[in-house]
Amino acid sequence: MYPLLYTIAAILGAIILYTLYMYFSQKKAVTTLSQEDFIKGYRKAQLIDVREPNEFEAGHILGARNVPLTQMKGRMKEIRPDKPVYLYCQSGIRSGRAAQTLYKKGYRDLYQLEGGFKRWTGKVKSK
Repeated sequence: MYPLLYTIAAILGAIILYTLYMYFSQKKAVTTLSQEDFIKGYRKAQLIDVREPNEFEAGHILGARNVPLTQMKGRMKEIRPDKPVYLYCQSGIRSGRAAQTLYKKGYRDLYQLEGGFKRWTGKVKSK
């Protein structure tokens, strides 16, 4: 009985440590902005939607480019490291991961939309 409890405790501990590591490394890599602050800066930056193409086509922030998180490593050359990068996804999870990927490659001026596209109330374009 006790070995099973120790195993479960070890697994839960590992999950908690991993979650904390991801949280703090994301916090270091990207600045999360309210919609108001996001709007103030994204027109002078690269606005990247990291959702999948079908999500992007269903509706996206006006002026955004689609570089899905699943393609980020192969398409990084499309994103300039010398200009601010404004990222968003549906809820904020994928944009945080995209920011971590970019941060590891030397990008430093990274921002993400708080709450993601699902909380966006600004202008939207859909196909």
